[in-house]
Formats: sequence, C-alpha cells, structure tokens
Amino acid sequence: MYQPVEKSFFDKPVLELAQDLIGQLIIHELPTGPVIARIVETEAYHGAEDQAAHSFKNRRTKRTEVMFGEAGSVYTYQMHTHTLMNVVSGPVGTPHAILIRAGEPVEGLEFMRQRRGENLAMKNWTNGPGKLTKALGITMDYYGHHWTDRPLFIAKSDAVGEVVTSPRIGISNAGEAVHYPWRFYEKDNAFVSKFRP
Repeated sequence: MYQPVEKSFFDKPVLELAQDLIGQLIIHELPTGPVIARIVETEAYHGAEDQAAHSFKNRRTKRTEVMFGEAGSVYTYQMHTHTLMNVVSGPVGTPHAILIRAGEPVEGLEFMRQRRGENLAMKNWTNGPGKLTKALGITMDYYGHHWTDRPLFIAKSDAVGEVVTSPRIGISNAGEAVHYPWRFYEKDNAFVSKFRP
C-alpha cells in the first residue's frame, strides 16, 4: 500500500522541489480504487519576484491565499474549463508554488480512459495540466488540502529518468521571466506535454 511522503519532503527551495517531484506518484484514492500517475513535468513559480507567478509582488487574493500557507498544500485554480493543481513551496508567507504539468498513467487506467475519452490514445490522457487533473478526478474541492493527506497525496517512487529543463510554457506576458529555465521534465518521456523547447 502506498504511503504519503513526509511533510519534510516539501521543505526545500522551490526550484529544488520542482525537480524532486519528477518521478514521484500522485495518488487519488477513490471508492472504486486508487488512480495513480507518475509526475513527469513540473513548472516552478518563484513568488513575489517572478512576474509569471500568480503571487507576483506578493499579490494576495482569495485565489492565491493558500500559496502563503504551509509548504505541501494543494493550490488548485481554474483556467478556462480546466482545473490545474500545484504544490505550495517555501516558508509560510513566501508564496512559491509548482505547477504539475503532466503525468504518466500507472494505475486506474480504466477510470482515466472513461474520464478522458474511450477513443483517445493513452499518451494524450495526462500530457497537460488540465488533462492530468481530469484523468485523476481532481477538482477545485482540493484547494487547501495537503499533499500528505489522504485521499489525494504524493508518494515516493524510485523510477526517475534524466530530468532536463526549459523555459516555462504559456507565459508570454511575463517580461524577462519568460526565459527562466524553470520547467522540469523527464527526458524522452512520451507523456510530457506536447510543448517542447
């Protein structure tokens, strides 16, 4: 049976945590059984100093409030019709976060297939942040949850390939921050989002 990581796993700088999340497991325990994906792509957002971050200049709103809280908290937000999920990082009051951009399906494949479409190729189930949350059944209800608490948690895995970096995606209005190499992904993994450097 999978066990959540210790809270101490999240006590590290945002760029280090964004890389360390690669290869770890997201587990969503449902009445029908666990749905699991291995994280293969993340993006780090460096809070007040990062023009691409929701919390740039310490912007504190109802949406960003959780980012100022405990490391390892879940930050969910809506983009268009999609829910996106993040891992809060940094000391309390330092609003850093990591977007989980893509995952590789591990368990609960039939659940994912039904959520994403019977005729969709598996590599397209989870190769983007909105696709991943839909495949795993994760909704806005997890805002403020902690990634060490069931039924949604992160568990350790030793299956980590080579991690490479690139600029982040979809932040064209973020000044010089568009060039920061703060996207981390597993090299040559088919489930990484289609946007490649």
